[in-house]
Amino acid sequence: MHTLYGAIRAERLSPPVASRLMAYATTALYSGLSSTERGMPALSGQLNGLGKIPAPEDRQGYDPTLTAVVAERVVLDSLLREALPTTRASIARLSDSLLQVQLSRGASERTVTRSRDLGAKIGNTIVAWSRGDGFDSTRGRPYTAPTGLAYWVNDAPANVYASQNQSGASEFVALNNPANVMQAGAVSDRSLILSRPKRKVATLPAVNMAGTSEPYWGQIRPFVLRSWDECAAPPPPDYSADTSSARYRDAHDVLAAKTSLTPEQKEIALYWADNAGESGTPVGHWVAIGAQMVSERHLSAEDAARLMVLTSVAQADAFISSWGYKYKYNLIRPRTYIRRLMDSTWEPLIPTPPFPEYPSGHSTVSAAAAEVMTALLGDTSFEDSTSIVIGHEVRRFDSFRAAASEAGISRIYGGIHFPTGNVGGRTLGECIGTKVVERFKAAHKS
Repeated sequence: MHTLYGAIRAERLSPPVASRLMAYATTALYSGLSSTERGMPALSGQLNGLGKIPAPEDRQGYDPTLTAVVAERVVLDSLLREALPTTRASIARLSDSLLQVQLSRGASERTVTRSRDLGAKIGNTIVAWSRGDGFDSTRGRPYTAPTGLAYWVNDAPANVYASQNQSGASEFVALNNPANVMQAGAVSDRSLILSRPKRKVATLPAVNMAGTSEPYWGQIRPFVLRSWDECAAPPPPDYSADTSSARYRDAHDVLAAKTSLTPEQKEIALYWADNAGESGTPVGHWVAIGAQMVSERHLSAEDAARLMVLTSVAQADAFISSWGYKYKYNLIRPRTYIRRLMDSTWEPLIPTPPFPEYPSGHSTVSAAAAEVMTALLGDTSFEDSTSIVIGHEVRRFDSFRAAASEAGISRIYGGIHFPTGNVGGRTLGECIGTKVVERFKAAHKS
């Protein structure tokens, strides 16, 4: 999971694309283990469109770890086929080292061969399943956004996202550019987001901060939800310039939050930014939290794989659902509204992402992940060290739900979501996480 976090970061994947990668990778990991472990129910029939997973008639003479590693490697080799050479090499090194450890433990040649063959069959089954989710049909489709006062436009200033001069050997970043230094009212937690060249690829597109991110993601096949809108998001306030309207009050709350922002609130905003290009995005953050729980609580391989796959598919469905609503409503972001009606010079604490406001994706995804983790691990306190690699200290939370709540409100502190976007996302995510847990429990009982 930590290696995949790094891959998402290096490839600068958008959050939805990152969630898809994680969901298929963890499905392969779990399926490789469950194929030879009698106590692990198969995922066939539990995930939409997933047929029978290959399994041996006799489960003796197989190594579950070898099978799982090969299955996940096959899936990653497919999904990361257009990745940077360094990304593919890191996956290969990890896979080879895990296989070598198992071989050093004395597995017979027959066991190794049988396990590798089974793992490859499982991996290829999941690759074939992934190709039917509608992702390919959304690549390169033109999108025309609706126009009008109520609708989202990508009006974030371009100099926030790019360095001023770049060659293959060096890069110039002006230190007097507010986008590149931390100043009151002009913080850039993404200063180098687009500074590393990457060729244009279809399957692993780098996030485009100046464009429109994944407008058709709501059409991707969900993993557990019966449809992207099975869980309802409460309707957002109507657009209005009236100072007594719900939308104006919403914007005023964002404006007031930044005006009185405390150092702790600023830290919260930056901690949960999970920016594409410099982090593993929200899905990587929550899976990294899960990986920490695996080590800290000494989970078995079976319990760890279950935690990873349920957390990942819940987040993947949360992105599909929230993106469906985002492009259904296409709502204006705080920056546009506030600059239009309240303060023409106002800037958010962190750059506005390249997609519509409602509902908050962070709030949706975090709530969904928290519901799964609470169901599997309990309502207990924990420490999160995910963001040490990008300069943040360890944070302690009383519960997974408390962490999700902080992630949601961080978007208001950051100035990129209205309070109603946070509440709507949290409601949506809680529903998604609950349905994932309920359906897996029902399948396991049967």
